[in-house]
Amino acid sequence: MALSIHVNGGTEQKQFQEPVENPEFDYSQRGQWLRAAVLGANDGLVSVSSLLMGVGSVKQDVKAMVLAGFAGLVAGACSMAIGEFVSVYTQRDVEMAQMKRDGEKRSPVVDENDRRMEKKERLPSPGLAAGASALAFSVGAVLPLLAAAFIRDHKVRMAVVVVVASVALMVFGVVGALLGGAPVAKSGGRVLVGGWIAMGILLLGLLG
Repeated sequence: MALSIHVNGGTEQKQFQEPVENPEFDYSQRGQWLRAAVLGANDGLVSVSSLLMGVGSVKQDVKAMVLAGFAGLVAGACSMAIGEFVSVYTQRDVEMAQMKRDGEKRSPVVDENDRRMEKKERLPSPGLAAGASALAFSVGAVLPLLAAAFIRDHKVRMAVVVVVASVALMVFGVVGALLGGAPVAKSGGRVLVGGWIAMGILLLGLLG
């Protein structure tokens, strides 16, 4: 965009360039921790909500519900972190071995080491995935716990757990879509419906 400036009776043309937009962001780089975070949050929310409703269906004591939910939170967070770490580390080992085989097949070139280092940086991080999974599970699990802990009436408590779980499922789906550049409505609806189905199956299993 050109701007004319009058200086001592003359006109001086100065060229001002509009800021150039950054190249399109590669959302796939977020996949290694975003997948673990969304999975962990949904798992924590669904499993602990189902556990609270299952315990509340047979025992109306709020302390029993909260203790069962807290035990599920701790056990689930540890299980998710360890499982994610082992699975991602296995994936990393497989990809590293494949990179080594591909490097041996190629003829030696100057930038081979640089290419290999760049590929290593793009590999998933087991520690990052495990931490994201455990933290997300805890965040998802603590929401229904807080909803149940401070409500005396049993029926109201059960209803609030269901409402909080449903709203949180929708929020998790929307946040995951925004971070990953995916359609918001489709992602939120998919997570909500999937969470309802999972909670129904888990609740039937606990009561059966």
